[in-house]
Amino acid sequence: MEAVVASAYGRNKIHPQKFALWVACAGILMMFAAFTSAIIVRQAAGNWLEFRLPDIFYVNTVVILLSSFSLHTSYLAFKNGRTSLYRGMLAVTFALGAAFVVLQYLGWQMLAGIGIELTTNPSGSFIYVISGVHAAHILGGLGALTLAMLHAFLLPHKVTPARKLRFELTLTYWHFVDFLWLYLLFFFTMLY
Repeated sequence: MEAVVASAYGRNKIHPQKFALWVACAGILMMFAAFTSAIIVRQAAGNWLEFRLPDIFYVNTVVILLSSFSLHTSYLAFKNGRTSLYRGMLAVTFALGAAFVVLQYLGWQMLAGIGIELTTNPSGSFIYVISGVHAAHILGGLGALTLAMLHAFLLPHKVTPARKLRFELTLTYWHFVDFLWLYLLFFFTMLY
């Protein structure tokens, strides 16, 4: 079976799992595009409350960008046989990803503190729903990072095609959700 996948991979120039991940990412991107389109349509209908997005959402952006950098550093260290850096940066990435989710929750509390609750106005509801769905995707990424850390800390450091592929899939997904957050924050900043 593995030989069939390997020969098919050679013909198609992209591994089937990578292709599946890109298809999934495209689906997720379409979902968030639908969310942002719905905001534009709903905003035009009136009864739209304008407010300033709490600064913690911008701090969160720095956290997620740092997590992307640390995961990429871990990947390069993995490929180059630098075990301590590989493991350390993987753990840093996990901590930053978890911090992102916690800061997201604090951002929601700050919104509630200024009177923007989930059911107050559609403008606030969109922020909660969209950032909440994004946080759920970050939690999925944390699951993948947990598996990556188990491999990093429980198995000997060995660069095999299978382990390299798993790491590349995790890296691609993590960079994707980071990019997605930048898009969402830009969109929120332009509308609110």
